[in-house]
This record gives sequence, structure tokens and C-alpha cells, in this order.
Amino acid sequence: MTLRGHSREAFRWLVGTLAAALTTALLAWLGVNATTAGMVFLVLVVWWATQAGIALSLYIAALCAGSFDFFFLPPYHTFALAGPQEWVAMLSFLATSVAAGRVAERALHQAQQAGQRREDVERLYTLSQEMMLHQDADGLMRDLPRLIQRIFALDDVVLYLGDQDRFVFSMGEPAESLKVRLRNLNGDETPTLVEKEGYSALALMLGLGPVGALGWCPSVLTREVATAVAAQVAIALTRAVALEATARMEAVRENERLRTAILDSLTHELRTPLTSIRAAATTLLQGEGLDDASRQDLTAIVDEESARLDALIGEAVEMAEIDAHIVRVRVVLQHARAFLEHVVEESRATLAGHPVVIGVDEPDIPVWFDPHLLGRVFRHLLENSARYSPPGSRIVLRSRCTEEQLEFSVEDNGPGISPTDLPLIFEKFYRGQEGTTSRKGSGMGLAIARAIVIAHGGSIEASSALGKGASFTFRVPLAK
Repeated sequence: MTLRGHSREAFRWLVGTLAAALTTALLAWLGVNATTAGMVFLVLVVWWATQAGIALSLYIAALCAGSFDFFFLPPYHTFALAGPQEWVAMLSFLATSVAAGRVAERALHQAQQAGQRREDVERLYTLSQEMMLHQDADGLMRDLPRLIQRIFALDDVVLYLGDQDRFVFSMGEPAESLKVRLRNLNGDETPTLVEKEGYSALALMLGLGPVGALGWCPSVLTREVATAVAAQVAIALTRAVALEATARMEAVRENERLRTAILDSLTHELRTPLTSIRAAATTLLQGEGLDDASRQDLTAIVDEESARLDALIGEAVEMAEIDAHIVRVRVVLQHARAFLEHVVEESRATLAGHPVVIGVDEPDIPVWFDPHLLGRVFRHLLENSARYSPPGSRIVLRSRCTEEQLEFSVEDNGPGISPTDLPLIFEKFYRGQEGTTSRKGSGMGLAIARAIVIAHGGSIEASSALGKGASFTFRVPLAK
């Protein structure tokens, strides 16, 4: 018991003594008879038993018995008893005081136990709730010792993970003897609560097999609470590991499905121009009944489909580079207007006669960004706008610079994007309703643009009004 605990206990005994003395003085002043005094003294003994336990209640009973004999049983003001009646009254008072004190003390103990059980249940519930918040096994293993230490007000908690032969602790590195004890517990077939060097330890059992061991200091947890904590920890750890394994398996299956879809889409997209090229080449090789105009048309088909095939292969290689995380940002000092003019000049063939308007917020100060990466983004966005906009319609490029980021946008006057397609247009191989019916494009351009912007540390978004066109805006952080 601590010094503060000793002081509190001494204060209780002092207050009990004063209470017995004041009660005696009050009863003597009132001049009550022996029966009334005995009842009052009995109530005092029972009350102290409910508040401070059997030891203090017996002490109060002895004080009250002495006062009862001295002041209220004849001969008065002496501890002698006059006859059998007084002896019976005195012994009855003592017996009743002891019995009542024992009953009251037992009720107090049961109430304390009920309160402790309620507190233990609340702590176990809190532990289970907080463990459920951890979705990854590694994070749960790392945080569990500190979590148990905080909830149960312990000094130190050590967790041993049997399958990894790994120790996780809330304070400092545990002693080697404790490590050996926890390893031995993990090898036991039945959980055994042991105490060693101030630590209590218990195996973590799931079914009939151990998954680890748990040690804590000081040894304040009861066997029931310790067993419940160990069971919860074992279940939570096994659950987290199982969820992580399930997530990995699901990711593998999803990757397989995605890889199959990509291969199917690429196979289809590559076969389309190859079929056209092969048919035109076969007809040219036969050469029967072809005039110069027909030969010219077939040659144009071969040239157009070859360019389309080259573009598809280029996009596939570009997407593979992005998926392999080999894209690197190399910034140079650039003016936004000069950059946009260069982008338009390089995309003349893609724009196919669409007039382009460039709008740059002034002042057009030079800033640091990667013109090669952003040029690739513009190439895909301009190709998309030119493909779906009416011939000869205007395309607007805008640029705006803030203190932290550079913003670009591409606006067209096409038919717009339907609300159904808008959330999905940046997904791989998604071409929307218009794209699937017109058979234009591979569905990789916008996905590549988004991937490049993300690799640059930025973001991209699209907005549209049906019949009025679409706008693509992307922002990248300024390099210092």
C-alpha cells in the first residue's frame, strides 16, 4: 500500500473513532434507554461495514460495545455487568454487530466486484472496437501493445507473434528472460497464466493452436480478464491477417481480369487496322481490274491504317511505361504562351483544320514545369477534342498560374459528354457511347493523360454541357 493509501486508511479510523464518541455523547445527553442506544450503535456499525470493510466495522463495534456497557447498562459508568439480563443484552449486541458487519462487508465486496466486472467489460468492449478499426495486419500488430497499455492502465505490454518470431512492445526492449518465457508459452498446447520478473504472461490461443503470447506489467489483470484479452487479441490478429490475404488474392484476381480485358481490347484494336491493311494490300497485289483511282484509294487506306496502327502501338507503350512507374518529371523554366504555341504547332496534323485560340493570363512569367510530360497530356486532349468536335469548330487553350500550381484547360464545341459517361472517361479503354458507335480511338488517350498528370503530382477533371462542348482542366504543382 502506498503512503497516500496509509494516510487515507488512518483518516478513516480516526473519523470512525470520532463518530463513535460523538454518537455516545449525543445518546447520553438525550438520556435514551438501553434498547434505543443498542439500535443506534448497531446502525453505526453496519454503516461503517458498508463503507470501510469488516476490520474497521469490528473496531467500531468494540467501541460501541464499550460505550453501550459503560453508559447504558447497569451498573452505569462502569464496565461491570449487574446480572444475566445485562450479559444477554451485551452479548446479543456484540453478536448482532459482528453478523451485521459481516453481511454488510460481503455486500460491499460484491458491489465492488460488480463494479470491477462492469469496468472490465467496458474496457474489453473498447479494446474490441479499437482493434476493429485497424484494417491492415501490420498496423494492428504495431499498435496493439500501446492500445492494451492505455485501455487497461498498464506500465508495459509485450506482444509476441509466433509465426513471425517477432516482438512488439509498448515501452522499451523486453528482457531476454521474458522473451524466452513468451516463446515457451507460444509452444504450449494449453494457455497458462504465469508470472515472471513482475510480468504476467499468457498464450494467445485460436482454437487449439497458439498464435503468439502476451505479457504485461504490473500483474493487475484477473485471470478471467487476461483470458478474454488474449482471446480478443488472437481473433483480431487472425482476422486482420486473413483480411489482408483475401485482399491480396482479390487484387491478384482483379489484375488478372484487367490484364485479360486489356489484352482482348488491344487485340481487337490492333486487328482492325491490320485487317484493313491486309485487304488493301491483297487487292493491290492482285491488281486485276484496278484503275489508278482505285489504286490511289487502296494506297491511302494502307497509309491511314498504318498510321493508326502506329498510334495504337505508341499508346500501348506509353501506358506500359506509366504502369511501370518509369515516368520521370524533368522541369525547365518555360513561358506558358510559348509552350502552348509549341504544342499547337506539333499537333497540326491531329487538329485537322480546327482553329485554335490561346488564352494566357497576364503577366506570363516563366515558371518551372515539365514541357515534355505536359505536351503529351495536351497531345491526347487535343486529339480527343478534334475527334469529337465538328469539322472547323474552334478549340480553346487556356493557362493560369497561381502561387502554388499551374492550370491548363482545353475547351471544344463538340456534342459534349453524357452524364453517364462523364465519371468514366478517364478509365482505360472506356470510349463512351459515341466512341463505341463511331469506332474511333483506342480508349487509352484520356487514361494516359490522367496518369501523366498524377505522375506530375497534379489532378485532372472534365466538365461538359450536352450540345455545347466539353472542357478538360488539369493542374500541376509548380516546381521550385
